[in-house]
Parts: sequence; C-alpha cells; structure tokens
Amino acid sequence: MQPVEIKKDIYWIGYVDYDHRDFHGYSRSPDGSTYNAYLIKDEKNVLMDTVYSGCEGTLLCRMAKVLPPEKIDYIVCNHMELDHAGALKTLVERCKPEKIFVSQTGLKSMAGYFPDMKDWPVQAVKSGDSISIGKRNIVFQETRMLHWPDSMVSYIPEEKLLISNDIFGQNIASTVRFRDEYTDDGEYDHRVKEYFYNIVLPYSPMVLKALPVVEKLDIDMVAPDHGLIHRGTKAVADIIARYRTMAEQKPQQRALIVYDTMWHSTEAMAYAVCSGLEESGVPTRLMSVKSNHHSAVMTELADCGAVLAGSPTHNNTILPLMAAQLTYMKGLRPLNRIGGAFGSYGWSGEAPKQLQEWLASMNMELPAEPVKCIWRPNGDTLKACHTLGVTVAEALKKKCQG
Repeated sequence: MQPVEIKKDIYWIGYVDYDHRDFHGYSRSPDGSTYNAYLIKDEKNVLMDTVYSGCEGTLLCRMAKVLPPEKIDYIVCNHMELDHAGALKTLVERCKPEKIFVSQTGLKSMAGYFPDMKDWPVQAVKSGDSISIGKRNIVFQETRMLHWPDSMVSYIPEEKLLISNDIFGQNIASTVRFRDEYTDDGEYDHRVKEYFYNIVLPYSPMVLKALPVVEKLDIDMVAPDHGLIHRGTKAVADIIARYRTMAEQKPQQRALIVYDTMWHSTEAMAYAVCSGLEESGVPTRLMSVKSNHHSAVMTELADCGAVLAGSPTHNNTILPLMAAQLTYMKGLRPLNRIGGAFGSYGWSGEAPKQLQEWLASMNMELPAEPVKCIWRPNGDTLKACHTLGVTVAEALKKKCQG
C-alpha cells in the first residue's frame, strides 16, 4: 500500500477497487475503478478529496507512509458525492484539520450527508478564490454540473497541476497510475468514451464552457478522481481535445441498431435494416438489449450518428428492456442523431410508432416512417427494412457532410 509521488511532495494515496462493477449506477466496468485522493506536503499539508466509505483504511495507510494523519492541516472536497467524500467523517475525526474547503453549493451536499458538519471548520470557496499553503497556492474553480452542482477543480499553478475531480476520468483499475504507463490504447480509448457517454454526456454544454477556462491555465498534469493521471503537455492536450470532440457530438458516419426480440422476427428485421446501412457505406453495430448492458449501448453510441430501435409489441407497448434502454438514453441527452424504428407484432402493433416517438423526443431526425410487420417478416417486409437502412444511411451522410 505504497503512496505514489506524482510531483515533488505530492502523492496519490487513493484506492483501487478491482471489484466495483456498478459505477454510480451507470456502467459496469469489467475491471473496476479507482477513487483517487491526493496528499500535498507543504507548510500546510493538504488532503485533496477522500475515498468511498470502507476504503479509508487503505488511504490512511498510504498517507501514514508520507506523514502522520494528524499532520493534515487542510482537507479540500472538490465534490461531495460519496465515492469521493464517503470517508470524510472518518478523516475529519482522525486528522482534525484546521479547515475544510468546499464549494458554496457543496455546503448543501455536505450538510445533507454529514449532519455533524456544524461542528467542522468548513470554509466555502468560489471560482477564483485561492489559499496559500507555503511554497504553493491552490486556486479553486467551480465546475457546476460537471457533473453535480457542487463540483469544482483545484489548480496548483506552481506545479502546473490540475486536480480535476470527475472531469477527464475513466473507470480503469490498474497497478499503474499514469496514462503513459497504460499500454492498451484501445482499452483506454474505450474507457474514456464509456465514462463520458454514461456520466458526462448530459452536461456537454457545460464541458464546452469549462474547457476554455482550463486551456488558459498552464498545465502539464491532470489528476482526476477516477482512473489514470495524464502527465505531460501532450497527454493534457489529448484529453482536453477528446472532451471537446465528445461534447460537440458532431455526427459520425456510423450507425447503431439496438433491439429486443421475442420470437426472432424483430431480430430478422434488424439484420435487414443493417444490410441497407452497410450496403450504403455506413458501418453498423447491432446490439441486443438482452445481451448488452445499457451502458455498453451508450458507449457504442459515442461513435454513431444514427440510432435505429426495434421491438415487438408486448402488452400494447415495447418490451421492458427496450423501454429501460430508451429511458436511460434519453436521460443522457444525445444530440445530432438520425433515427429510425421498426418492429413486429401479432395483434395490435403499437411498438414501432412508440419507438419513433421515443426517438423524436430525443430530437432525432426521422427521415422515414417506422417499419412494422405482423407475425414473421416476409420478403416484402425485409425489403422495406433494407430500404429503411438505405434511407437512414443517406440522411446520415448528408448530415455528416453538412
């Protein structure tokens, strides 16, 4: 349980959770995540964020190898969500800090989670406020709704270090701490998309407002509260550029077909739609909601400018797993997509129209009427599905060119 020195006298003292599968209720990371906390040694010793409740023993062990917990002077809470602040009460009792810094909005979150805070030495800060800790200063910048109202980041100008809270993170559990030490570039890319599209996506407008503020800072290291640390100006520029691209949500010439099926009729329709897209030059991914977690579908959506949804009619509506997927998708507010809908039925046939309405409620462009068929799809139905794929492909190409 060794600390890791990320800058001179600045240490990572967090927790690697290899068993965490349901992150924030949003995504199931197959290799867990990390709760990153940082310790700054100076005239005033500062703990930057804590860890999830139950993980504080590891944090205290790493801390003790740098300095005794009683030597902590300040605690900075960049965000009060419990994966960062769950151990705060234990740390306050153990360290007895002179001050605890939190954003002004964070006072409400702190009071809600920790009724004992009325006895704590809490000081609220706002954007531009700074504190001197000796050789270094800490400058606070509120980043409201990235991804909570109380969120803020901490910048140490003397070290060119941004402690970035939930921004620029990923769900990666590893023995390495730095991006440049992680050799699986494809897996890293996937985890960045997964994290953004399942957590940050609804706040894309706030991301685009925050990035120019970050870019004005002289930074050569970004230390998020989850996953790997980005060190070096190239790595910093890369993650900022990735965030800008993901937040802009410019359409890409790739399609996603997400569907559920009861007796394989809607599944056959999905494959026919896929053939129309692919023959029109649009690479396509088919994802059954029975086989893919809703967060995996959202991660795939990161590279797709078209979404086609399919479901048979069940009890006069769409199947429950499709309803859950679309509810989840709508809450994450994807933008600039082309949509399409299809499905089979035996009696009443409402599902395709309802799917179309779901997609319309997400402001997707819908260039064709939904395709539906009774019982099993015949040749004419499969041809109509193929045509739906072609129509969506042409609309997507036009959108990408525009």
